[in-house]
Amino acid sequence: MTRVLPPVLCYHRIGGPFELGVTRISRATFARQMRALALAGWRTLSLDEYIQTSQAAPRSFLLSFDDGYASLATEAYPILADLGFTATTFLITDYVGKENTWDARYTWRRLAHLDWPTIETWRGRGFDFASHSATHRRLTWLDDARVADELGRSRIAVVGKLGRDAGRAIAYPFGAVDVRVERLARAAGYDVGFGGVRGDHGSRLHLPRVPVYLWDIGNVPVGLRDDAVGRLGRTVAHLANRCAVGTAVINRLRAPS
Repeated sequence: MTRVLPPVLCYHRIGGPFELGVTRISRATFARQMRALALAGWRTLSLDEYIQTSQAAPRSFLLSFDDGYASLATEAYPILADLGFTATTFLITDYVGKENTWDARYTWRRLAHLDWPTIETWRGRGFDFASHSATHRRLTWLDDARVADELGRSRIAVVGKLGRDAGRAIAYPFGAVDVRVERLARAAGYDVGFGGVRGDHGSRLHLPRVPVYLWDIGNVPVGLRDDAVGRLGRTVAHLANRCAVGTAVINRLRAPS
């Protein structure tokens, strides 16, 4: 019987400069959502709690952030800590402590990523960190050797800095994963992997996550709603995720042949 695991939300940027893309959520919106969830009795899971869960408990979820922007340490983590919430941040390991030159320029100036000392500080406060690949390439577009390098090099980096537990999980860039990428993730040493909205609870290396985009401004994000609005919102999020190819195309053009 397939396990039905707790829902997983995926945020990217909280606060900071406006962008042309759709992944930035204002600090006020994020704070309102988290406070509303706390008041409604929701609780966040650590990554280990999520992995060990055999059945979804009512009003529990894994809160995650992709990319690891530096602003999380000032705009998001303190809000969560005040509420007794935690989160898992998936890091682009080649860009820890650097600017986001891997991405298309959606802001006037480049954005900074968390550095290792800041990551260690928040890890000491109960926050989890794991892999989001080495350079944020769309893995399904790469050959086996390059996928293995992206996955393996990133896992080595997080394990070397944060210990073996940090090497258990991978969030695939753009949520892009197929059977081949799953196989290579398993070979690299990952126990669980997170894809897009329509993941597969039957595969530990292709678990679903629902991204929170700028239009998802309700007190309860669509990824936690089990009604018509939630179902429609997840469909829209899925379509938006599938259309997010601009960065992937730019990276492909930049990549050496």
